[in-house]
Amino acid sequence: MSTATDELPLGAEFPAAGYEQWRKLVDGVLKGAPFDKLISKTYDGLAIDPIYTRAKGAAPIAGRAQGAPWRIMQRIDHPDAKQANKQALHDLENGATGLSLMFAGSTGAHGFGLPATLDALTTVLDGVHLDAGIAVELQFPPQSCDVVRYLTELVKSRVADPAKCDVRFGIEPLGARAVAGSSTSDWSGIAQGLAQVATGLATSGFKTTALAADGRVIHDAGGSEAQELAFVLASGVAYLRALEAGGMPLDQARGLIYARLAADADQFLTLAKFRALRLLWARVEQACGLTPQPLFVSAETAWRMLTQRDPYVNMLRATIATFSAALGGANAITVLPHTLALGLPDAFARRVARNTQLILLEESNLDKVADPAAGSGGIEALTRELCDAGWAQFQEIERAGGVFAALSAGIIQSKVAASRAARDKNIAKRRDVLTGASEFPNLHEAQASVLKATPVEVPAAGAAKVSFVPLTPIRLAAPFEALRDKSDAVLAAKSARPKLFLANLGSAADFTARATFAKSFFETGGIEAIDSAGFIEPAALAEAYKASGAAFACLCSSDKAYAVHAVAAAQALKSAGAKRIYLAGRPGDLEAALREAGVTDFIFAGGDALAMLNEAWRGLEAA
Repeated sequence: MSTATDELPLGAEFPAAGYEQWRKLVDGVLKGAPFDKLISKTYDGLAIDPIYTRAKGAAPIAGRAQGAPWRIMQRIDHPDAKQANKQALHDLENGATGLSLMFAGSTGAHGFGLPATLDALTTVLDGVHLDAGIAVELQFPPQSCDVVRYLTELVKSRVADPAKCDVRFGIEPLGARAVAGSSTSDWSGIAQGLAQVATGLATSGFKTTALAADGRVIHDAGGSEAQELAFVLASGVAYLRALEAGGMPLDQARGLIYARLAADADQFLTLAKFRALRLLWARVEQACGLTPQPLFVSAETAWRMLTQRDPYVNMLRATIATFSAALGGANAITVLPHTLALGLPDAFARRVARNTQLILLEESNLDKVADPAAGSGGIEALTRELCDAGWAQFQEIERAGGVFAALSAGIIQSKVAASRAARDKNIAKRRDVLTGASEFPNLHEAQASVLKATPVEVPAAGAAKVSFVPLTPIRLAAPFEALRDKSDAVLAAKSARPKLFLANLGSAADFTARATFAKSFFETGGIEAIDSAGFIEPAALAEAYKASGAAFACLCSSDKAYAVHAVAAAQALKSAGAKRIYLAGRPGDLEAALREAGVTDFIFAGGDALAMLNEAWRGLEAA
């Protein structure tokens, strides 16, 4: 009888397999095609191989301690402070361990937020025991910086020892000004004010972080992972210099700084990005002559990945993002509710956002292992490469005179714009898939509910002394959603959407694949695709097209069937009055004949779907 200590020789009878054996099998499948075909690239140009061996000698990265749960932060953004208070208390009673107070006009507010008044802050925190381990974070625009003083006074009035409170004051002058594209002061004035506020907080007994190095502004604007890391590093170093110039020792100054990163649905890149930040910040500390200590890193699920259409897919995106940030060692995570791109989230959306974290923490136990990715060949390689790329861009910012000077010179914005342009191109060609928006649309989906609320007026920022190109937040799905909005407007006005007839040729085996592709293609742009049975006779096809009431038609079948039927079918559709005729697939040698017969355009995987759909809408509007 075997014992518990015996090894099960499950693989003993199989020959040892290594990279060379795997590569030989892959080369056989590629049949002469280059191996590089299997290597993908990130938007920083980092190569991701199809397979990695185990990393040797890798040690866990110091971050959130093993078994220490991250803070489950819930955003509080209702413009009515009394309603916001009800939300806050409900969230805390049902699993949240922290509140992220969003004030109107802040980087992460996205249209709503609290009024920046003492009365609003007092009301929203009514009944919240600030010294009971509940984390509180502020997010506010520069013109609302008085909320720091308000919270300080509120804490002192309620708590005997401010050091017992877990407060992140969220002062982020660089990120906020990068989004606004202007500043009422130059950096020297901002730095002096930072030093005064930070010194005041430190002498008031608060043992907490105050200054946020916020990478979300880069991510929201379409930037890459290395660009986000470089901005966080440069912001953190700028804060260190400001505090040191104000007379604060560096060892004390670093304890006042924390980082914010966006977490998106790219699991491995997000995980590696959070790990890379800790290594990079440790390098900054060493350069300052300090022994590295773990940086507090806050995560927020990405704004740019949210879709208005099929918003329930946002739940899945947020789950992957939360999973990745948690395994990457985030100390606090905020999940954006899945309906935030539509308006102010209701109780259901807020509950889902909260429970996404609770399930991963309490049921999946993601906090039980410190840096579980340590030793993974792929993650370790990606972490190192992000460190190298992020550090190189950080050095470029430093050579420009620091982050404020680099923003003023447009250096950071130009790099982000290049990444965004590449990203937009891949979105338009549907290489980067947005489920429910650029793929698999549902024209008959019900509108998700949101709360009715009037946004509060944001205080004026004052006259700009320094202006530069703003880092404007985007949502990746917006170009496709704009076409769906057009379709909704037509539906409301005419009780029917614009239609396109799927002219299926041959048998179901011939046309099903391309008809499915064409239906998804056109309906992502809000053009309803009318399906049909397979046709062989041109006359029958023409009659079916006329009966559909569609302005356009799209031929769908196999290459073999196209060779026999496509030219005659196109001629019949043109004679029947089709304003525009598409063909699903690449035309090959038939292109000249098909165009002569009336085919206008060809749709296929990898083509610019967004450009084609915009052109289709111009044709519809002209018709």
